[in-house]
Amino acid sequence: MKLNRRDLLKAAAAAGALNLAWPLSAGLTPAQAREAAEALGADYDPAPFTLGVASGDPRPDSVLLWTRLAPEPLAPEQDLPEIVEVEWVVAKDRSLRQAVARGAVPASATLGHSVHVPVCGLRPGTRYWYAFKARGVTSRVGRTRTAPAGRVSAVRFAAANCQAFHDGYYAAHRGIARENVDFVVHLGDYIYEHGQVGGVPEDHVRDHEGPGTFTLADYRRRHALYKGDRSLRDAHAAHPWFLTWDDHEVVNDYSGGAGGAPLMRRRAAAYQAWYENMPHRDGGVTGGTALPDPEIHRVRRWGDLLELTVLDLRSHRSAQNLPDGTILGAEQKNWLKQGISQAPDAWHVWANSIMLSQLRRSPGGPYMFTDQWDGFLAERKEVLGHVHSSGLEDLVVITGDWHSAFVDDLRPDFDDPSSPVVGTEFTAHSVTSGAYSPDWNKANGPVMGAANPHLQYFEGNRYGYDVYTVTPERFSAHMRVIADRRDPASPVSTLTAFHVDRGTAGSYEDPATKNSPAQYRRD
Repeated sequence: MKLNRRDLLKAAAAAGALNLAWPLSAGLTPAQAREAAEALGADYDPAPFTLGVASGDPRPDSVLLWTRLAPEPLAPEQDLPEIVEVEWVVAKDRSLRQAVARGAVPASATLGHSVHVPVCGLRPGTRYWYAFKARGVTSRVGRTRTAPAGRVSAVRFAAANCQAFHDGYYAAHRGIARENVDFVVHLGDYIYEHGQVGGVPEDHVRDHEGPGTFTLADYRRRHALYKGDRSLRDAHAAHPWFLTWDDHEVVNDYSGGAGGAPLMRRRAAAYQAWYENMPHRDGGVTGGTALPDPEIHRVRRWGDLLELTVLDLRSHRSAQNLPDGTILGAEQKNWLKQGISQAPDAWHVWANSIMLSQLRRSPGGPYMFTDQWDGFLAERKEVLGHVHSSGLEDLVVITGDWHSAFVDDLRPDFDDPSSPVVGTEFTAHSVTSGAYSPDWNKANGPVMGAANPHLQYFEGNRYGYDVYTVTPERFSAHMRVIADRRDPASPVSTLTAFHVDRGTAGSYEDPATKNSPAQYRRD
């Protein structure tokens, strides 16, 4: 086992050598940056496909394929022509002999030599393999699948969030790559932007995280560093992904268009780099182009069994704690409410980057964090009230951000004990991003339980991801945890499982795992 990233960076900071240990430090050549990254456990696929391959946004007849040419992944600029032709192929078999579609597309320097290929004319519910070729080199082979159409008896998918590179290895993504799942949902904080700039820490910065990100080149290099973890590339190559984002893809706790010109420039750079490095299909709802503002929110169906609603809770929000504040923005809120009103008879899953449930510090007291939906009380009550008044059933919300696992009942009015339960929220552990200390969790788990009667479960000492198994009768959440985020090959186990029965609001813990460790569970 290699020395873990976190301790190496702490030791370098203590020795005054962080500028040599952190791969994105100013003044390092691309070769020195790569050497520093490899010392922290990074490696890369053969050039020019160093960042791997990925697929996303599967539909019954289509899937989006992605790669990005980066011969020197940590270089500010790539030594490539302005335009590079990239060939692609999709086949029925891993050896790519039974091709069903192929073509060639230009990869331009304008978009970081990224490639986004929407492949159409595919068969529903079918597994495919794919690869790219450029400059005489063929990429690794990726695997994907299309969404099914019509009747579906089961779906299994994973959810991940919050993967600070400096906090540990991506053993959780290693687990996801090996899971038998139909797709993956990433719930945000794919990268962390913060660091030290000119010796002055940004807000919420630890002293071992290196320089911050501000320009397009900064964000491209940050994404390339994160893609240097082989387990993340393996998870992308193994399954199609749906994606949303949270704040750290840009800057901590930012709100929509607030912050003036400096933030707008930084946001534009971050959004472009995110798009360049993700298997994201543009034009999710309106059919527009991805830049300058990628369209995140969309609805996708997995046959007749599951309706997935992906939300964007950053791009359109106002400042928090305003009487008429919005976390969705007017257009997205109207779209969401219309979708609730017209929802089919299926499981309804919302991909939600920050906690929807109320989280008070004490009974009737202040909220713990108003950057989440607790900072937008009227809109939360409006949306969940509309869920209730429209008669929507079988709502499950999957959430990231908290670096800990929660299970909550959803109510239109969390302060009214008679308010009906209209759904369940599962908040997943983080991949690596640091949680509160075990002592804090032990002391505050019961406090949160007493202050929030809808809270059913809390566990904050572990890291991992969730796997959800869905049938027409039941929705099951399996909390998959790693043994040690300092170990890139850490084994994965199931901590506990919760179930929601079709037609019955609220969840219950599986009897077989009910004695697992937790800092709070409601009896």
